[in-house]
Amino acid sequence: MKRLNVLMLVLAVFILLLTACSSSKEDSTSKEGEAPKDKVTIHGTNGDVTLNKPAKKVVVLEWTYAEDLLAVGVQPVGMADIKEYHNYVNIDAELSKDVVDVGGRQEPNLEAIAALEPDLIIGVSFRHDAMLKDLESIAPTVIFNPYPNDESIDLYQEMITTFNEIAKAVDKTSEADAVLAHLDKKYEEAKAEIDHANLKTKDVILTLAYTGPQAPEIRVFTPNSMASIILEKIGLHNIHKPDQFEVFGSSTFNVEGLTKYEKANYLYTVPDTDNIYENQLKDNTVWKNLNFVKEDRMYDLGADTWLYGGPLSAETLLNQITKTMVSK
Repeated sequence: MKRLNVLMLVLAVFILLLTACSSSKEDSTSKEGEAPKDKVTIHGTNGDVTLNKPAKKVVVLEWTYAEDLLAVGVQPVGMADIKEYHNYVNIDAELSKDVVDVGGRQEPNLEAIAALEPDLIIGVSFRHDAMLKDLESIAPTVIFNPYPNDESIDLYQEMITTFNEIAKAVDKTSEADAVLAHLDKKYEEAKAEIDHANLKTKDVILTLAYTGPQAPEIRVFTPNSMASIILEKIGLHNIHKPDQFEVFGSSTFNVEGLTKYEKANYLYTVPDTDNIYENQLKDNTVWKNLNFVKEDRMYDLGADTWLYGGPLSAETLLNQITKTMVSK
């Protein structure tokens, strides 16, 4: 009997040891097979880019992506074309003076980028696809395309998607949610103001004008553009219907092409250094006889209103539109 008990005890100990070893092996396999909790994957036009942990040192090669970082409280370590960024982008979030300029957006300085030892580089497809391998040799690189060829994707939707991907890359998704919730609230407030304004019509076209090679050119924003969708969100109606899909979100007209839109309100931004309205069109007969000119339904949004960018630029634009149209 004692011998049987001893055998049973030995068997029990053996089973316990076998179970423990098996469990330990399973745990080890699980830990090795699973991705660490702080690993993050960002989806760009160049596919999925996986980082071992959220990025702390980010170099951005396009202004919009710098703005996206600033919106969630993150300063890039490096950025392309900082001087021109300040000339065009008008947002409340300040870019730190410590951010290093890494050259032009079209041809950034690879040595300057490498010297910063970034965790992540963010580029834009139409500028940086050709140098992707060079950038990847420095650090993981994600590329975004703000102008997709897919007609079903509007440019506002693309802006939101990219903003969320960048927020995920730096572990700021809750901050991004707060930014977008605030923006939605601003749309509601602006729409209420527009609804109560004494506007003759809510039909509009939104334009950016400049001197062309032969004559003044007016860029009229299409319904799929980010700027136009902001107009719609605050209760205005963009009546421009392009004859074809415009991948960059705008059609280009000369002054004669505006005659079919003269019943709408004319929203515009024009550079101070190239004001075609005060110069080339001042005495232009066609221009002076457009109804929105004769009836003073022109709304100057200011030379510093950026019609592109991310959620902070979107807020600047809706504020400028509301202020200009309500106060006139």
